[in-house]
Amino acid sequence: MPDRAPQPVDRQLPTDEARDLISLVRDIAQREIAPHAAEEEDAGRFPREVFALLSEAGLLGLPYDSEHGGGDQPYEVYLQVLEELAAARLTVGLGVSVHTLASYALATHGTKEQRVEHLPAVLGGGLLGAYCLSEPSSGSDAASLRTRAVRDGDDWVITGTKAWITHGGVADFYTVMARTGEEGPRGITAFLVPGDAEGLSAAAPEKKMGMKGSPTAQIHFDGVRVPDARRLGDEGQGFAIALAALDSGRLGIAACAIGVAQAALDEAVGYATERRQFGRPIADFQGLRFMLADMATQIEAGRALYLAAARLRDAGRPFAKQAAMAKLHCTDTAMKVATDAVQVLGGYGYTADFPVERYLREAKVLQIVEGTNQIQRMVIARHLAGPESRR
Repeated sequence: MPDRAPQPVDRQLPTDEARDLISLVRDIAQREIAPHAAEEEDAGRFPREVFALLSEAGLLGLPYDSEHGGGDQPYEVYLQVLEELAAARLTVGLGVSVHTLASYALATHGTKEQRVEHLPAVLGGGLLGAYCLSEPSSGSDAASLRTRAVRDGDDWVITGTKAWITHGGVADFYTVMARTGEEGPRGITAFLVPGDAEGLSAAAPEKKMGMKGSPTAQIHFDGVRVPDARRLGDEGQGFAIALAALDSGRLGIAACAIGVAQAALDEAVGYATERRQFGRPIADFQGLRFMLADMATQIEAGRALYLAAARLRDAGRPFAKQAAMAKLHCTDTAMKVATDAVQVLGGYGYTADFPVERYLREAKVLQIVEGTNQIQRMVIARHLAGPESRR
C-alpha cells in the first residue's frame, strides 16, 4: 500500500519567500520523494538523483550565505524544510542535515580563499558531504579520537578509521577531525578531504534496522595526503568546530524527528477514520481519540521547542542547551508517536504494507545519532548545575 501524503502543516513563516520555499519543498517531496520511499528503502537504494535535484533547486545550502551559493535562510526556515523532507523520507531529510553539518566548518571557519574555491560546489554544485568525527573506539567520548594527521612539508598525512559515517562511500567530500597534537580536545584539527583522495576507502555499509537507503559505513584513511590549504581553522581548533557544528546539527535531527512523527500521525489518523469496527470508524472510540490527541500535542510541543532554539541561533544568542533539549524531546517524541501509530493500526501496523513500521524503525536511530539522548541529558544538566565534579 503506498504511503499516505502528509497533511500540510500550518506553519508560521517569517516571509513570503519562506512560504514559497516550503511550497516548493512540498511539491518536490510529494512528486519525487514520497512515491518511491518505501520501495527504495526496502531495496536499500540511495537516492543520489534526489540530492542532485535538491542541489539544483538550491536546497543543500539554505542556512549559508548567498555570496558563495547559499540560500540566506534563517535556521527557523531551514529546519522546517528538513521537517518536510523527512516526513516524505528520512533518508533524504537526514541526508540534507548531514550535508549541512559537513559544510559547517568550511562555511564558518574556512579562509576567504577556501570559501571562494570550494563553497559554490559544496552548496549548489551537486556535491554531497559527510562528517567524520566518531571512531570505532570513540563515539560519545569524541575527544579521545585516534585518527592522526602528521605534517609533511606543505601536506598532512591522515591515517586512521572513522565509524558510523552517513554517506560513507558515496560522499564527494569528508569533513574530518584528526589528531595533530596532544591528547584530548585541544589536539584535534579539521580537514576538508576529497572523496576520491588516494588512500581513502569505505568499508561495506552497515546492515541497519532502518534507514537502509542511507549508507552508513566506516571510512579508512591509509596515508591520505591533504594539502595544508585544506586545513579548516587553526591547528587544535577542530574539536571546538566539531562541537559548534553539532549544536546546529542537533536541531536538524530534531526537525527530522518531528517530520517522521508527523508522517506517523497522519497515517494513524487516516487509518483510524477509515477503518470500521463495531459498525463505526475506530476513530470514534475514546481510547484511540485520546491516543491521537496525545500524539498531536507532543508533535506540536516538539516543533515549538526546535523553532524556539532556532530563533535563538538566528538572533546570535546561545542556544546549545535548547538544541540539546530539542534533540532529546523531539526524537523521544518520534519514537513514542511511531510506536503508538503502529498500535493504532493493530496487526496492519506490524506489516510492511503500511509505512508506520518503517517509521518506527527509523525513529529509533534518531535517539542515537549526533549525541545519544543520554548525552543530551548530560549537556542540559551541565547548563543547569555546572560540570560534574572530578574526584
